[in-house]
Amino acid sequence: MEAMAKSVENFEVPITNANQMDQDEVLDLSLRPKKLSDYVGQEKVKENLNICLEASKRRREPIEHILLYGPPGLGKTTLANIIANEAGVAMRTTSGPAIQRSGDLVSILTNLAENDILFIDEIHRLNRVVEEVLYSAMEDFAVDLIVGKGPLAKSMRLSLPPFTLIGATTKFGALSSPLRDRFGIIHRLEFYNESELSDIVKHSSLLLDIKIKPEGVTEIAGRSRRTPRIANRILKRVRDYAEVRGNGIIDKGTADKAILKLDIDPIGLDRNDREYMLTIIDKFGGGPVGLETIAASLSEDKDTIEDVIEPYLLQLGFIRRTSRGRVATEAAYKHFKISGSLQKKLL
Repeated sequence: MEAMAKSVENFEVPITNANQMDQDEVLDLSLRPKKLSDYVGQEKVKENLNICLEASKRRREPIEHILLYGPPGLGKTTLANIIANEAGVAMRTTSGPAIQRSGDLVSILTNLAENDILFIDEIHRLNRVVEEVLYSAMEDFAVDLIVGKGPLAKSMRLSLPPFTLIGATTKFGALSSPLRDRFGIIHRLEFYNESELSDIVKHSSLLLDIKIKPEGVTEIAGRSRRTPRIANRILKRVRDYAEVRGNGIIDKGTADKAILKLDIDPIGLDRNDREYMLTIIDKFGGGPVGLETIAASLSEDKDTIEDVIEPYLLQLGFIRRTSRGRVATEAAYKHFKISGSLQKKLL
C-alpha cells in the first residue's frame, strides 16, 4: 500500500458524493416513488407523516409546516413530493440560495393557492432578511410590506392563503431558533441499512429494465455509503459497464469490476476518502490534527472536508472529532492494514 503523502491539486467530485448533481435530476425523477407505501426505509418518519396527513384530511386543514433534515441523498426532496401527492395539492419548489430578496419570497407566497405546499431546499442558506418574511407567513399566513420610502413609507399587511412550508436542510444547527420553532413537524432522516438499499436497487432495476442478479444487488448496495442516491448512481454506471464490457447482466463479478473502475473500495470509500485518512495516518501519526491543517495538506477548503468527506467516515467510526483535532481510530488502521506498531501509537 502506498502512503498518501502528496497533496491534492483539485478536489475531484466522486460518484460517491451524495450531493445532487446535474446528471442525477432525470434519473431521480424517473425512480422517485409517488406514495409513502412505495418509499423504502425511514419507517418512523413515514408512520408519523402518514398520521399527520390523515389528520389534516379529516380536519380539512393544511398540513403543519414540516422540517426534514439529515445528510444529502437520503430522500428529503422525494418525501416532500410524496407529501404533496398524498395530500392532493400542488407543490412549488425553490431553494434558499435562489431567493435573494424579500420581494422574491413574497412573489412566491402570493402565488400559492389554498393548501399548496412550498418546498424550500437548503433552507439554512436563506438570507436572514428573507427569512424574517417567513415568520409571519408561517404563523399568521400574512406578510408585512413597506410601501414607499422615507417619511411617506407605510406598513401594509398582505393576507396569504393557508399553505404548508416544507423545509429541507443538511445543517440543522445552521437554522436560526426563530425559524426552527415555527415548524410543527421536525424529522431527521437516517442513513439506510444494506437490506433497505438492496430493496431500492432491485426496485430501480425493475424501473430501468436492468437485468441484475441478487449478488449484483448486494455488491452495489454494500458500496453505496448507506445512501439511496449513490446506490442509484452506481447502478446506472454498472449497467453501462455490463452492456459494453459484459453480457448486459449484472452479477457479482461484473458489479465488482465496474465499481473498482469507479475507484470505490468494498466498503464504499473513494480516492478522496483514502487520501484524507492516509494523510491523518501517515503524515500526522494518526492525529490529533486540526481541520485547518488537514485542509492545507489536501489543498482543500474546510467546508468540503466537513460536508463531503467526513460524514461517512464518522459513520464508519474511522475518525473521531476531539477538542484537539481529528483522530484516526483502530477501525481505520485495520481497514488500511497499517502496521501494528502504528496502531499501538494511536491507542
